[in-house]
Amino acid sequence: MEIYTDGACSPNPGPGGWGAVLRFGEHEKDLYGAEPPVTTNNRMELMAPIRALESLTRPCVVKIYTDSTYVKNGITSWVRKWKQNGWLTSAKQPVKNEDLWRRLDAATKVHEVEWLWVKGHNGHPENERADRLAVKGAEEAKGMKPVELPRSQEPPRHLW
Repeated sequence: MEIYTDGACSPNPGPGGWGAVLRFGEHEKDLYGAEPPVTTNNRMELMAPIRALESLTRPCVVKIYTDSTYVKNGITSWVRKWKQNGWLTSAKQPVKNEDLWRRLDAATKVHEVEWLWVKGHNGHPENERADRLAVKGAEEAKGMKPVELPRSQEPPRHLW
């Protein structure tokens, strides 16, 4: 399984969207979503692989391509120390976006995941496609009204 992800937010912070291209052999699926009304680019970069991994219906060997060093470095290196430190940074500050880092960490436990970085906006076809999906989500978010969900309520899951 290959997954290409991207996030978008315009302005930052502002309305955001995320996009993911899933490929398994000859089969492909596009996922995207909008996050109303004020979010950040980093949150959208995190949301893309979260939603892509959560959409898988069985454990898989997955290669995730991201143009976000924040996501790649966070999940492959920083998250272990954050968990050891009780979700505090080395400067003893709360980890930003802890809710999404916890969710991404949990989603990766189900699968065998390899993280790969690609340079964004550099003509990589699947990265450009994920970017278009994320921008589409961000555009949809511009028309959304603020929604406040209880912290225990999870967003709806896309199934593939």
